[in-house]
Amino acid sequence: MINRRDIAVAIILTIVTCGIYGLYWFVCLNDDLNELTDRNDTSGGMALLLSIVTCGIYLYYWMYKAGEKVDTLKANRGQVSQYSGIVYLVLTLFGFGIVSYALIQDELNKNSNETKII
Repeated sequence: MINRRDIAVAIILTIVTCGIYGLYWFVCLNDDLNELTDRNDTSGGMALLLSIVTCGIYLYYWMYKAGEKVDTLKANRGQVSQYSGIVYLVLTLFGFGIVSYALIQDELNKNSNETKII
């Protein structure tokens, strides 16, 4: 079940908790993307662990792959693919990973059938 998350609250919680909520948000984004795209890719916990062990290198790979999944979601809604993976990767490379998280969450919210906002 995919839950909608308020992007502003998630960003504020990430800042207030010095990034700890951002780690949880990353895990949730990964699991929600896997569920919506019906892919059995790396779980959220494993993706977080790989990102930590590789000092963030895996995060760049994940951002690109998340963009491919988001493009799949857009195609399912009839929208044109916009190379989201490259956008997320470039944002993350320049230190704006939280913006990438927000963009991914926005797409998840658009594709969620659940009206509950967390």
